[in-house]
Amino acid sequence: MSRLHHVLLPFLLLLAAAGSAASASSPPKVSPAEATGFVRRCCRATSYPRACERSLVPRAPSVGLSPRRLAQAALAAAADAARNCSAYIGSPSSSYASSKGKGGGAMGDCAETVRDAADLLKQSAAELGGRVGRASSPRFAWCLSNVQTWASAALTDAETCLDSLSTYAGGAPREDVKRRVVAVEQAAGIALALVNRLQPARRPATATAVHQ
Repeated sequence: MSRLHHVLLPFLLLLAAAGSAASASSPPKVSPAEATGFVRRCCRATSYPRACERSLVPRAPSVGLSPRRLAQAALAAAADAARNCSAYIGSPSSSYASSKGKGGGAMGDCAETVRDAADLLKQSAAELGGRVGRASSPRFAWCLSNVQTWASAALTDAETCLDSLSTYAGGAPREDVKRRVVAVEQAAGIALALVNRLQPARRPATATAVHQ
C-alpha cells in the first residue's frame, strides 16, 4: 500500500498542476447576454454602430469579453464582405465584367482593388489571431502596427473603388454595386476603429526634479 501511494502521489500532483494551468490560461466563461452587451458597447464607439452590431453581434459567443477577439472578428467579417463584393463585380457572368470599352475598365479596377482589400483584411485577422504577446510587449506593438497599416490600406482601397465608380461610363452603376462597396468601406472602417482601441494607453511621463 505504501509503495502504491508513493507511485500515485506524483502522478496526482502532476494532474492537479496541469488542471490549474489549463484553467488559468482559458478565458473566463461569460453568458451570451454579457458577450452581446460587450459587443454592442464597443460598436457604439465606431462610426457605424448599427452596421457593426449587425455584423458582430452574431459572433459575440466566440468573442466573449475580449477586445482583441472582437477586433479579429471585425477584420474577418470585413474580409468576407470585400471578397464577396469583388467576386460579385468581377464575375464572368456579371454585366460589368463584360462591359469593356464602356467603362468596364473602371469597374474591373474596382473589383481588383476590393480584392486587394480582402487580402489585406484577411492578413490582418490572421496576424491578430496569432501569438501577439502581452499588450505592453514589443511583440504586441509590432503586430498591432502591422494590422493598423494593413487595415488602413484596405479602407483606402474601398474608398478608391468608390471613386472609380464615378468614372464608370456605361451608365450609372446599379445601386446594388454601390451598396456592396459602401458596405465594404464601412466594415473596414469598423474593423480599423476596433483595432485602434487595442492601442495601450500611454503612461504620463513623470517629471523629474533637477536639483542644482
